[in-house]
Amino acid sequence: MSIPAPRIAKVERTTKESSISVELNLDGTGRTDISTGIAFYDHMLTAFGQHGSFDLTVKAEGDIEVEGHHTIEDTAIVLGQALGQALGDKKGIRRFGDAWIPMDETLAQAVVDVSGRPYCVHTGEPDHMLTAVIGGYPGVPYSTVINRHVFESLALNARIALHVRVLYGRDQHHITEAEFKAVARALRAATEYDARVTGVPSTKGAL
Repeated sequence: MSIPAPRIAKVERTTKESSISVELNLDGTGRTDISTGIAFYDHMLTAFGQHGSFDLTVKAEGDIEVEGHHTIEDTAIVLGQALGQALGDKKGIRRFGDAWIPMDETLAQAVVDVSGRPYCVHTGEPDHMLTAVIGGYPGVPYSTVINRHVFESLALNARIALHVRVLYGRDQHHITEAEFKAVARALRAATEYDARVTGVPSTKGAL
């Protein structure tokens, strides 16, 4: 098959709580330029771009003096919108993808269906993730209770089915990072072109 044009989208969103700009190239090489004002979230989005082999630029300004929640949530929304736009008509893609990511004592799995039907299942995080905080001394902390909301916001706005589970783990950094990397790798697999697929990979003829 002929090499199609790069699938690129740029989305901006401004509210009273945040101003977000995301540019995503699904056919990139993992180049990233991330600035959200939340150091650990920058680290996660950098890992997301690199392990997905996506070129990803994220510029976010939000009310982080209140808390990081609004900026983290709104960035996930815009990233999902950019992913959905960049996918275009979805012709020729694999559609399904999965990845297992170990990180020291942690093992996480992500499974993706670029289905057009938004859904998210997030399971397996240990109870201490509801109260754990990463970073913020100094700086803006990342509360790991928001992990599920990040993946839900991404899935709903990209219109994909996303299942993320932690099989086991202890360290909140390792658990969160393994999840982000697993989602990136699963999306990379699902959005890649398959030379054997000539149209939309669905019996319905549309995704």
